[in-house]
Amino acid sequence: MKYQAKALRKSLTDAERWLWQHLRNRELAGWKFRRQHPIGLFIVDFVCKKKKLIIEVDGSQHVNRMRLDAKRSEYLKGRGYRILRFWDNEVLREGNSVLEVILSCLAEDTPSP
Repeated sequence: MKYQAKALRKSLTDAERWLWQHLRNRELAGWKFRRQHPIGLFIVDFVCKKKKLIIEVDGSQHVNRMRLDAKRSEYLKGRGYRILRFWDNEVLREGNSVLEVILSCLAEDTPSP
């Protein structure tokens, strides 16, 4: 799983790359994120472990994987994670709005980082 995550980090989509530029190095209001990070049986696109917030950037392949994604989400939610899903074209076209949604979720019930 660790090697698969490392390979995925090297092959980010344009949307994942854009979002990572805004999440890495505590760029987003001081919150620490990891990318392509294994959690149990799955590798998530981005996670803020302190807030137990997962961010998934879905491409067109996810249209045919909705049932699998639902089971994956159920597994992760069962471990206390919240999941935000965005389409890759949404990230590329409305990136600032995506960042605002993420910040809003990070601000819920939370002391500062």
